[in-house]
Amino acid sequence: MTGRPRRGWTVWTEEIPASVILDMPPELSKMVLHFLHALGIEAGTAVDANRKPPGDPMDDSGIRYSLEVPEESVIIEYAVIREERQIRVSALVWFH
Repeated sequence: MTGRPRRGWTVWTEEIPASVILDMPPELSKMVLHFLHALGIEAGTAVDANRKPPGDPMDDSGIRYSLEVPEESVIIEYAVIREERQIRVSALVWFH
């Protein structure tokens, strides 16, 4: 086996953030899902390259981050679970 990281990261959304997405108007819901997909790619790539993932750190652990969806009233909090290669969305706030 080479020293290269395994391919692919997943984005996993906990139950409450998922229900918030389901309550959004269809166009916003679709946009947020695309944003989360892109977040998984960007955050996973950053972690694999030993760089900071997108967003603002929520503590000094290097695990929890928050960020706003550009031009929308949506804030996402997520955790980087390196050993599972997972971006876990723990909170999603929609100001409507």
